[in-house]
Amino acid sequence: MEEMVKLYIGIFILILGIPIGNFLGKFTKEELKNGQIWFKIIILVCMIGSIISLILWNDYLLFTFLFITIVASRSLRRKIKR
Repeated sequence: MEEMVKLYIGIFILILGIPIGNFLGKFTKEELKNGQIWFKIIILVCMIGSIISLILWNDYLLFTFLFITIVASRSLRRKIKR
């Protein structure tokens, strides 16, 4: 039961990453323009880190890497659309 509650909280926080990424993308247009390559590197490193933490069964690192990936990718997506 305790594991399910942790899972639901983690999923809820990951879903919150979508509006946070949109918000950051809206208000940081200059940084996104200059640092687009760095955002792509951050996304790639976090995806690799999430796969490794999935293999190692480390939930905290998995959700952290996925949250960073979601926020960074949503920020970039916001920049690319406009």
